[in-house]
Amino acid sequence: MSTIIIRRILLMFPILIGVTLLTFIITNATGSPLNSLELNPRIKPEDIQRIRHNLGYDKPVGERYFAWLSHIVRGDLGYSLVNGVSVKQRILDVMPNTLLLSGTSVFLAFMIAMPIGIYCAVHRNSFMDRILTTTAVAGYAIPTVWLGLMLILLFAVKFYDWGYPALPVGGVRNLRTNGGIHDRLVHMILPLAALTIPQIASWVVYVRSNMLEVIRQDYVRTAQSKGLAASTVLYTHAFRNALLPLVTLVGLSLPDVFGGSLVVENVFAYPGMGRLAVNAVGDKDYTLVMGTTLLFAVLVILGNLIADILYTVVDPRIRYS
Repeated sequence: MSTIIIRRILLMFPILIGVTLLTFIITNATGSPLNSLELNPRIKPEDIQRIRHNLGYDKPVGERYFAWLSHIVRGDLGYSLVNGVSVKQRILDVMPNTLLLSGTSVFLAFMIAMPIGIYCAVHRNSFMDRILTTTAVAGYAIPTVWLGLMLILLFAVKFYDWGYPALPVGGVRNLRTNGGIHDRLVHMILPLAALTIPQIASWVVYVRSNMLEVIRQDYVRTAQSKGLAASTVLYTHAFRNALLPLVTLVGLSLPDVFGGSLVVENVFAYPGMGRLAVNAVGDKDYTLVMGTTLLFAVLVILGNLIADILYTVVDPRIRYS
């Protein structure tokens, strides 16, 4: 197990270097953040030149990249070009919100999609199987932005008009109260639903097809012929072997989860890394954009590392060469 972890960690470094290089190239290709200052007649050219020198934009691109990379190695992500606050501090302030939202979304999607997918596979071509599968396909096709707006319209706007308890649509707590766990959970309901529903829909179809393939195998029929209970055959023999590809799905779904958080956090004004990154792009805060992009990449790589480790937990026969 330790060998697997060490190998995967070593593979992270070239991937992260590639991410930093692509992020730096794409960010700098959009132009200098000082271009807007040059259009301001109240700012003197010598002041702009001094700012450019202080930020290092008077140096070659390659030199600026390696200088930025050397700071990253030391844990220094730089300072915001908008307010001068440390990029690392701004990310750390909102990262727990994103991790809580994304982690809870993955957990709920897994726990809800598993039994539904298994039920659909066991009752293949039944009425409920057709209803659930059709609903899952339709749910996966719904754009996250539209889904979030519809949730706001129904559970916040319409519920308020109808006199029902309406759900909050922004932030993580009510500023007029002392907050607390209940207040935090209430504020998470709508963004969590918008992020989780598409995952449940896609995972139901995947679990169903996986289970259908496994329950047709010879060893499942052999277990059934021995007179074992249906639940034992299903969950001990079939589901255990169908679980391994699902671990892969969880690892591969992390980019979609974090990508979805970019949309969901902005639709619901949820103070997380996704909203921070989008605001940074709008403000042309390039150091913050590069910092958030790098942290998203690290989270995705760590998620895939966890999925690789879980392989050996689910199936001890697997050994990585």
